Formats: sequence, C-alpha cells, structure tokens
Amino acid sequence: MHIETIPGLVLIEHEIEVPLDHRRGDGERLTLFAREVRRAGDRVDRDALVFLQGGPGGEGPRPIGTVDAPAWLDRALKDYRVILLDQRGTGRSTPITAMADRSAQQQADYLAHFRADSIVEDAELLRSHLGILRWSLLGQSFGGFCSLRYLSTHPASLREVMFTGGVPPVGLAADEVYAATFARTIELTERHYARFPGDRDRMLTLAERCEAGEIRLPHGGLLSARQLRSIGSRLGMMGGSEQIHYLLERDPAGLGFGHEVASLLPFSGHSPLYALVHEACYADAQATRWASERVQPAAYEDPTLFTAEHLFPWHLSEDPLLAPFAEAADLLAEREWPSLYDPSVLASVDVPCAAAVYYDDPYVLREHSLATADLVPTLRPWITNEHLHNGLLVAPDDVLGRLIGMVRGVS
Repeated sequence: MHIETIPGLVLIEHEIEVPLDHRRGDGERLTLFAREVRRAGDRVDRDALVFLQGGPGGEGPRPIGTVDAPAWLDRALKDYRVILLDQRGTGRSTPITAMADRSAQQQADYLAHFRADSIVEDAELLRSHLGILRWSLLGQSFGGFCSLRYLSTHPASLREVMFTGGVPPVGLAADEVYAATFARTIELTERHYARFPGDRDRMLTLAERCEAGEIRLPHGGLLSARQLRSIGSRLGMMGGSEQIHYLLERDPAGLGFGHEVASLLPFSGHSPLYALVHEACYADAQATRWASERVQPAAYEDPTLFTAEHLFPWHLSEDPLLAPFAEAADLLAEREWPSLYDPSVLASVDVPCAAAVYYDDPYVLREHSLATADLVPTLRPWITNEHLHNGLLVAPDDVLGRLIGMVRGVS
C-alpha cells in the first residue's frame, strides 16, 4: 500500500496478485492495481464504491485533484471513498503485452480470461484483501456487464449496485444483439443527416476518396471506406453527432485530417482488449462467430450509413497495431463461451440496484436492458432521453445523484 496526496484528495495505491485462471488458482499470475480515492479529511472507513470502467479494456480514471477530477468522481466522493480499478490488462495491472511472443492459440487461450467473469473474481480478491465486508458498485457501460456478473456470483459482497448505460442482455444470442444495434444505429444515422443535410454528400465524397487511397491514418495505413463509416460510434455520445459533422465539413486534404478521423474511430488507438474481446462480452453461453459481420443488414450497401460498436475481422487486419492478434481473434470468435449470468440467482438477490437506461443508446439497447431489469426484483430502471451513453460524464449530478437516491429509496 502506498499513500499520496494531491490537492484536496488522498490517493491510496493497492496491488495484489491474482491468478490468470480463477478456476485453477495456480499457474500464471497477474498483478491487479487499484487506486483508492477519498477527500482530505474524510473518515478512512467510509463506505466503499468500486468504479467499474467501460470497455472492455478501459483503465480506471486518473484523478488530478479536486478541481480537475472527473465530475462524477467529485459527486461520488460526497458519499463514498472510491476504488478505481485497473481491470486486468489495463493501466498498472499486468498489460496484455505480456503475451506478445505467444502463438495464436496461446494468445486466444490467454485472452479468454479477460471477460467480466475474471474481472469480478479479481475484484472479490481485492475486497477480501482490503478487509471490506460489502461494497457498492458503479458500472459504466461494460462496467455494468461486470456488475451484473457480480450480482450473479457474489451478491452477499454487495451493498448496492448502480448501472449507467450498461445493463446487459441475459441469454440473448449475439446475432440478435447486433441486429438490434444495427437497426438503432441506422435510426441515429438518419437523424444525423436530418440535422445536417449536407453531410450525406460529404460522407459519400469522403468514402470515394478513401476508396481511391487518398486518406492516410497516423499509423501510416490507409483509411478504408468501411473504416470511415465506423465514426458513427460517436452517435451514441452526447455531442457525437456534432463531432462527426465538424469532421465531415473539413477539407480531407488538410494536414492533420487523418489524426482527426483517427480520434473518432472506435477500435483504433484504444486498448487492444476493446477489439479482441468485444463480441465475447455478449457471449452468454455461446460462440459469436463474428456476429456483426454475419448480421449486417443489406441496407449497408449504402456507403453513407454509419456503424457503431460493430466489430469486423478487417478492423484487425487493417490496423497495424491489431494485426498481430488477428488469428487469435478468429479463434476467440469460434470459442464456445460459458454463461456469464445466472437468472435464478438474479431473481433472488436483495441488493438495491438502480440503472440509468438511455433511450437512444446504440451500444446497450434499452429494450435489452429493461428485459434484464425484469429479472432482478430490486433493480429500478430510470429511462431517459435527456442523455446518451456518456450521461455519467456530462451530467453527473443528474445521473449519479439520481441513482444514489434510487438505491437508498429517497427518489
């Protein structure tokens, strides 16, 4: 344990060793890092809130100080000490670069241990290490998938659970999940073009320039037209439609245009885990077999239609940073994954839960989230069209403040 102070905050660093494979308990070990945050002067034994980051492959936020801390963290610290977990493979936890010299099959076997089930078992070992009887969870996006897994396996360890844009489907085929997200993305695409009518022609022209090999990305590779359309991932975020519009109105011949495009691409420049185990996060007792590629609608013959969090094999082959893992990704797509959630346990939990369900979310659909909420008798959903997937970041008082009130029965 190491303690540091920055303006207004006390930071306590924790590192423990965890097994790569929790079912065996022996064999290869990983380092798990977490940073505990509390306000200067607060009691050291305040209730603990674990923040489970989105992703997969997202590390815990790095607080700078009370002035520059994420706004949701400032709100959370009014009620809790906060545990910022670097999920395995991210941040100061053991990075996945440790597998760079392995065969494709060895890589796939290694990556099979980076889903929500393993992350939850890591968190349980950390809770025990810290001597905390029960703690609360705040799950953002993929962090909500981890939170539901936690409810399925260790409900007695939880005081309360809050989801923001991350109540996952249970027992739903990956094909059905991705078919529905394509439909929602098309809706958001048409809404974007209704707001910015000139963007459809700009998008078509830019796609043609991509096909002609005229746009180069920062890593040196060419931007393909199919990569370009994945900037639609931003449509799930507040301000994302505007970001796309401002990109499309720029001159693609301008210096730095490739950097602007790259900043909006969902699978380029992020943790490799985001791409490598993305579809596997939806694999609840099934294999995915590149579900997005198989169920993409015929409407996508139109090159101006955006995609969102839809992963395709070419995302790996066209990215020099991901290409070394392309064969492993193929093996993972064929893997028969075990169940992530237990409906019978979820139906019997008595842990107070609340969820912000964003009406137009193209990543975690409200229809799927509400069906899961029906399985958990203590889960209260709040359905809102005032925010999109990043509501926690842009409106923490409204989102987190409301959820805290809901799990405590005061709103």
